[in-house]
Amino acid sequence: MESPLSPENRPPGDSVDEITEENEADALVSASSFKGASLNQQQRRRRGGNKTTPFAAPPCRQQSFSREIGHAAAETYLLTRLSFKLLSYLGVGYRWITRLLALALYAMLLMPGFIQVAFHYYFSSQVRRSIVYGDQPRNRLDLYLPRNSDGLKPVVIFVTGGAWIIGYKAWGALLGLQLAERDIIVACLDYRNFPQGTISDMVRDVCQGISVICNHIAELGGDPKKIYLMGQSAGAHISSCALLQQAVKESKGESIYWSPSQINAYFGLSGGYNLLKLVDHFHNRGLYRSIFLSIMEGEKSLEKFSPETIIRNPSSSGAVNLLPRIVLFHGTSDNSIPADESKMFVDTLQKVGARADLILYEGKTHTDLFLQDPLRGGEDELFDYLVGFIHADDKEALARDAAAPPRRRRVPELLLRLAGHVSPF
Repeated sequence: MESPLSPENRPPGDSVDEITEENEADALVSASSFKGASLNQQQRRRRGGNKTTPFAAPPCRQQSFSREIGHAAAETYLLTRLSFKLLSYLGVGYRWITRLLALALYAMLLMPGFIQVAFHYYFSSQVRRSIVYGDQPRNRLDLYLPRNSDGLKPVVIFVTGGAWIIGYKAWGALLGLQLAERDIIVACLDYRNFPQGTISDMVRDVCQGISVICNHIAELGGDPKKIYLMGQSAGAHISSCALLQQAVKESKGESIYWSPSQINAYFGLSGGYNLLKLVDHFHNRGLYRSIFLSIMEGEKSLEKFSPETIIRNPSSSGAVNLLPRIVLFHGTSDNSIPADESKMFVDTLQKVGARADLILYEGKTHTDLFLQDPLRGGEDELFDYLVGFIHADDKEALARDAAAPPRRRRVPELLLRLAGHVSPF
């Protein structure tokens, strides 16, 4: 299979530098333990091809460890340099400083759970970290693979949040590990954050990552007919922009990275879909107007990157029928991004004829659904809905889900409640 990252398959007009075969081969990782891997290699040999795929044979343990140390050092340097650059944008504003301190305290209270998740993230054989999908420093993804390798598995492509500034693929580790326990493959995409990139770069990165998964996940036992796209917070905004962008381009006969028809459903968690209504809200919460407009490439671009506005535009009418089913989730006590964002977007989608649903969670905040509830263990409405939706046509999987043991608690209730009170989100 020809790589979707090759120059001839890239949409014209997108300023993406070519990837050299040497760089691609050096960094790509795969899970060759799947039974289908050897078959794929034999088929490629029979066809006479020997092209590198995004899931090439993994290096030996010592090489992998050395490579990861080098990668970690490079990322640490990059993040440190970008942090100082970001500080020059932020200045020393009162709201920003107080939220930074609140974030530090919030993380400390949840640290018992974070340590457990980090241990599995770094040492579990079911996690494949930092697979390269593009030519930019942040064009990497993590894969969470089920222990059971029999049969093709559903796939969730997850785009993490982080206010377009502090997003990172590892933020999806908890969700990835938990879904993998239910026989679902999860791919967590990393992408350039501000100031390393602006919104166009973020959408382009996510489109590239989705393309690689759609076209190559079968090599890891993923079912290309059961791929789901999900985003949280800023990740919900970016991924919905990516979905609509591809749908609009396909409806107009333009070149695309991937087709929306390859996505079974889209899940948006606590996302913002009308940037014009959020500028002042974010400014009052510490994401200052000047920074936000820099991220979004100026005030004139706010409509261009507002999914609600895009879908309302008559020129996008041909894209509606190409969209998969869309399900949005939001907590009614979300102060970071008001639940009205999801309500209005779903209303707009339904008015133009798209299949869209909204699920509201009474009293839940911006991080309850994504962090506190999963760390609490036991029953989790959002998680159970996702698994039930994905396994809806698989009676055996549903039976296994029903018999699965309750998820264990990772953080004491007292710490969870305190974290909820100090949360800057």
